Amino acid sequence: EIQIRTKLVRYWSYIKSVAIRIGNDILEVEGSADPDPNTDLRYWYNLEYQSLSSQMETLGGFPIIMKKREYSHYKRGLEIDLGSKFPGEKIDVSAWKEFIRVDFKNASADSFGNSVGLLGDFYSGKTLARDGVTVHDDFFRFGNEWQVLPYEDMMFHIVEQPQFPKTCIEPEDPQGERHRHRRLGESTITEQDAEKACASLTDELDRKDCVYDILATQDLDMAGAY
Repeated sequence: EIQIRTKLVRYWSYIKSVAIRIGNDILEVEGSADPDPNTDLRYWYNLEYQSLSSQMETLGGFPIIMKKREYSHYKRGLEIDLGSKFPGEKIDVSAWKEFIRVDFKNASADSFGNSVGLLGDFYSGKTLARDGVTVHDDFFRFGNEWQVLPYEDMMFHIVEQPQFPKTCIEPEDPQGERHRHRRLGESTITEQDAEKACASLTDELDRKDCVYDILATQDLDMAGAY
């Protein structure tokens, strides 16, 4: 089971922390914007904060591999190697500054075929509701549909708002006239600048996401997250 927490920044948001449970073990990971090269991931194991000197070896019996920094001291992460049961499969958690990314490497029907939630149906990609039938085309409604409910285990070490029955906080309308003029006044990085920074990415979807992230954050370094 995997839960994420996001942070809203006006009209966009990002994943700020993730909690992963395998068996009886829970790993929570959070990024950091601290530029100190000695700063590592912040993480909690079974709700207990782990110091930098501590080294977790397994999660639910699967090996944890700490990843070396790439591009700069901001990029760091870990892998959970599922290969002993699902050959070639991994859960990859990476952090770029305070931004968290979760990837499922070589995910198969054996391991994730019955999964439900924000990633949609494993086979069709349909954004199914909890009833397994209704398809949500409105992503705000879809997000609220999969908000953690009181009878479900909340896997993070602290409670943060909003919690059900309060709904998720929706972003500002990026098409609003007042917000559009404010964004234009604050923008210094153009779409051409972003496309140039992301040009080395070979995956078209990654390149598109990279351009969006740079324009939203106004930070060319965001290309390093990919």
